[in-house]
Amino acid sequence: MLRPLSHARSVVFGALGLWSAGACMTVCLAQTIVLSGVLGQKALLSVAGAAPRGVAVGQELQGIKVLAVRANAADIEVDGQRQTLRLGDGPISTTAPQGDASGRHRIVMHASSNGHFRSPGQINGRAVDFIVDTGASVVSISQSVADSIGLAYQEGARTLLNTANGQVVGWQTRLNSVRLGNVDIYNVEALVSPSSMPFVLLGNSYLTRFQMMRTNDELVLEQRY
Repeated sequence: MLRPLSHARSVVFGALGLWSAGACMTVCLAQTIVLSGVLGQKALLSVAGAAPRGVAVGQELQGIKVLAVRANAADIEVDGQRQTLRLGDGPISTTAPQGDASGRHRIVMHASSNGHFRSPGQINGRAVDFIVDTGASVVSISQSVADSIGLAYQEGARTLLNTANGQVVGWQTRLNSVRLGNVDIYNVEALVSPSSMPFVLLGNSYLTRFQMMRTNDELVLEQRY
C-alpha cells in the first residue's frame, strides 16, 4: 500500500518506539522524535534515529524546544505546537491534508507497549488521558476525572448503567470540545459514571467523526466532518 507523504513532523514517545507517519495525498517527509529518558532537568531526545542527546529546559535540538521536564515526561514545542512526551505512551501525529480546502485533519496513533492506543488530550480545554475504545458507544468518563476537569455533568440526564457489581447511576452529557493532537471535535456525546478508571474511554460518539484505518499497531483517524 502506498504511504502518502506530508511535510508534517511525527512525534514519537516511548523508550523504544520509532515510527514514521504517512499523511495526505503525496509522500511523507516525517521526522521521528523519541523521549528516551529523563536525566535531571534534561530530556533525552533522539531525533531521526540518532543517539539520544540531553536537552535542557529552554534549549532546542533541531527545531524542537524543551518547555518542561518531569519525572517520566517532557513538554516540547514543535512547529509552534506544544506536545507532551511520556515514556511508554503510544505516539500521535496530526496533519492537515494538503490541498484539502475543507481543512479536515488526520490523526495517526501507535499502540503503546500494552497494546492500547493511548494519548494525552483535552476535554473542554482541560488535560485528560485518552484510551481508544471502539466497544464504547460514547466517550466515557469517570466521575473523579469529570470532577477534576470541572465538567457540569450533573446537569445532564441520569441513567442506569450495568456493571459487574450491579446497576449504578450515571449521567448523560455533551462535551463542548474534545482535542486530540491539534484537532478539535465539538459537541460530543459522553457518559459520566462512578467508576474509578483514570483514563477517558474515547468511544464511538467521537470515533464516528473519523474514518478509521488500522494496520498492525498503527491507527489512522481521517476526519469526516
